[in-house]
Parts: sequence; structure tokens; C-alpha cells
Amino acid sequence: MGDKSYLCQMKHKAIDYKSVLSLFLPKGILDYFDIVDYSDMGSYYIICLEESKSVPSEYSHLPLVSKGFYPEITITDFPARDRTVYLRIKRRRWEDPRDGKTYSRNWQLVAEGTHITKEFGAFLKELR
Repeated sequence: MGDKSYLCQMKHKAIDYKSVLSLFLPKGILDYFDIVDYSDMGSYYIICLEESKSVPSEYSHLPLVSKGFYPEITITDFPARDRTVYLRIKRRRWEDPRDGKTYSRNWQLVAEGTHITKEFGAFLKELR
């Protein structure tokens, strides 16, 4: 495990729960999603995530307003402590009030920016 004095110093630090949780979720997902609920179901865990209310950067030039979410999806993630982990994900919809056109985050761009894996980005993109 390494240097014990380092471990003792950690006791005095405030715990950044987002950093700790990010160790168990797909890389970078907490850059775009907020954890809104979780359940320990005994043999499996459920973590509920909603896309943050920040306008996607590729549409920052438009006057978009949040118009709720696409239907929730459930994906199976890597197990934690020998239990299956299910992620319930709600992706946000955005609307331009001038013409009613709807938009959503371009997950291919996000994957290229290395915030999340290309596979996870492709998966989210396919859910349109």
C-alpha cells in the first residue's frame, strides 16, 4: 500500500465524494451527469444519473432552454464488490424557442475530447 504517513495525512482531508464515485463510473461521466439517486438492491446497485443543465458547448451560440429529458435508459456497467451495477441515465433535450427545433449533446464530440470512452459515447449517441 505504500507510505503509512501519507495514509494518516488523508484522515484530515475533506472527502471529495464526486472523485471517489468517479472511480466506479465510466471515465468522465460526472463531467456531464449528476447522480440524483442510488439504490442498494442487495444483489445489485442502481445509480440514477441525469445530464447536467449546462448547454452543450457546440450549441452555446443558440438561445437554448432545457425541455426535459429523453426517455430514461438503463445500462449494465462493470460490477462493484461482486454486484452488478445498473446505470439509469436520463439525457437532456434542449429547444431553441425561436423555431422549436430540439438539440442534444453530440456524444461523438465528447468522446473525441476524451472525457468519456468512445464506446460509451457511441452507445449514448445510438439512443436517439
